[in-house]
Amino acid sequence: MLIRPYRATDFAEIRQLFKQTIQTINAKDYTPAQLAVWIGPDDALTRARWQTSLAAHTTRVACQSGQIVGFADMTATGYLDRLYVHAQCQHQGFAHALIATLEQAVSADRYTTAASITARPFFEHEGYRVIRAQQVERDGIHLTNYVMEKDIKS
Repeated sequence: MLIRPYRATDFAEIRQLFKQTIQTINAKDYTPAQLAVWIGPDDALTRARWQTSLAAHTTRVACQSGQIVGFADMTATGYLDRLYVHAQCQHQGFAHALIATLEQAVSADRYTTAASITARPFFEHEGYRVIRAQQVERDGIHLTNYVMEKDIKS
C-alpha cells in the first residue's frame, strides 16, 4: 500500500472510484434515487467543483499495484470531506491509513465529518462519535447521514 498526495491527473480515476463505491457499497443503505443524487451529474461544473476542492484540501490517494484503490480529503480546519475505498478493497486497512495520514497532515483540535449510514460504524471504530443525525436534501431527495467528530484533546 502506498499513500501519496493527490495529483490532478488522478481525477478521472478518483471520480470513477467514487461512483462505483457508492453504487455497490452504499446500495444496502440507500435507495437508487438517493444513490443517483449522491453521485450527482457528471458535467463540467461538477468536475470543476471537485477538482477545485480536491486541490484546495489536503487530499491523499491510496494505491496498490499502481492502481488507485481509495482517496480522502480534509479541509485545513479538520473537516473530512470525502473518504472512499474501492468496493473490492474494503476492510483491508486503506480507509484507516488514509484517515491516519490526513490526521497527521492536518493539525486540528477536532476532526469532523458527515458520515453515511454505511460508514458510521467505521468512523465509530476510528474514534469518532455521533453528534447528530441529519437529513441532507439534494434535488428534492433526502439522504440521512451523521455529523461526527473526533476530539483530539481528550
